[in-house]
Amino acid sequence: MRPSPHNIVSEVTGTDLFVIVNLLSGNADLLTGEELHMLLHPGSSPCEEFVTKGYIADEAQEQQRFRMAYLDFLDQREAEECQIFFVPTWLCNFDCSYCYQAPYNPVAGAFPPGMADAFFSCLNSFTGNRKKYITLFGGEPLLAGKDHKRFIELFVSQCAAHQLDLAVVTNGYQLDQYAGLFSDVSIREIQVTLDGTESMHNRRRQHKGGKATFQRIVDGIDQCLSMGYPVNLRVVIDRENMGDLPAFSRFAIEKGWTGSPLFKTQLGRNYELHHCHTSQQKLYSRLTLYADLYKMIREYPEILSFHRPAFSVSRFLADNGYLPPPLFDACPACKSEWVFDHTGAIYSCTATAGKPGEQLGTFFPDMYLDREKVSKWQKRDVLTISGCRECSLQLACGGGCGAVAKNNKGDILETDCRPVKELLGMGIATYFPLSNIS
Repeated sequence: MRPSPHNIVSEVTGTDLFVIVNLLSGNADLLTGEELHMLLHPGSSPCEEFVTKGYIADEAQEQQRFRMAYLDFLDQREAEECQIFFVPTWLCNFDCSYCYQAPYNPVAGAFPPGMADAFFSCLNSFTGNRKKYITLFGGEPLLAGKDHKRFIELFVSQCAAHQLDLAVVTNGYQLDQYAGLFSDVSIREIQVTLDGTESMHNRRRQHKGGKATFQRIVDGIDQCLSMGYPVNLRVVIDRENMGDLPAFSRFAIEKGWTGSPLFKTQLGRNYELHHCHTSQQKLYSRLTLYADLYKMIREYPEILSFHRPAFSVSRFLADNGYLPPPLFDACPACKSEWVFDHTGAIYSCTATAGKPGEQLGTFFPDMYLDREKVSKWQKRDVLTISGCRECSLQLACGGGCGAVAKNNKGDILETDCRPVKELLGMGIATYFPLSNIS
């Protein structure tokens, strides 16, 4: 019997307590310093509760539990819903200060006859009989222009004909021109980006030509909610606009958005993906972003009415009363996510889509797939990433993002590590305040 290598122990931020999480056994507890010492030095008679909860375990039995959990994970992944992205254009009507697609040099082009048919005809060869839904992505998928709008109308009608839900990732500027097209299809969500209050957003996300964009996007969000479309509001965060988050949270609350069951939010960290960022001093690491966010929530608790950060598994535990299952793989590329674009190209995920050299094949005019490249993406998990195999955080981190790993370390079978311990400590302090801890 020895302490489990899957124990994750973290200091609870701002306290003298510790939290222990073991995703393999499915248990989590708060510990005093004395209890932690007893766990780390169990001696010949370990605490019975620690054994029962899997914090101290027989090595052979735990290895068997790990194997069974991994097989369960594979079965669940094979059964989970697939998200299929389609990029009707890499062009965009915005000139955002931090666009990671800026070096792609997109070109305009007519949609060839038969492209939409080819896309919908090939889907089952990638997903089998698994449930799936389609997401329009870009560039900006909702551009002005009769030909573009006509193609989107055709595409939406095909989604409806194939009984496929549709999601849209858009900057929101043309939502008033497109919202009516979506009434005949099941809309999964409309994801729209606002980077803060009006002056902050307009400084970061201008229309090409310098026009302000904030109010048109706000009007589009209102329209979507009034039509019954779920809205996922994304804020791209860096040091420039972090301080604006409390005011923007109050704006969303006063608009009534946060009170709608159709409304949810996400914070997207602005970071280097494929090329050197021109304003690196503005960028956060994952840890520094959440450290500042934690401090800001303590000062402005209304932020939690707008957005509740995951802080690793903390929010899940607070919301559900139990831990999520072990995460053997955090990268959906070529497993439950694929990207197809208007040139006929196929990519692994949104983080590689459109990047030169990342194409995996074509679906139009001919079907071709580089099976060797696809296989490498599909085998990526904590068992095949050498840096994950002995890491105690592996079942909370899942190896991170394969595209980021390749960008930073040259190979998708490298690690993209998450600061799980630090996030966990901040999250427990946020969602389990000391006044509620017995």
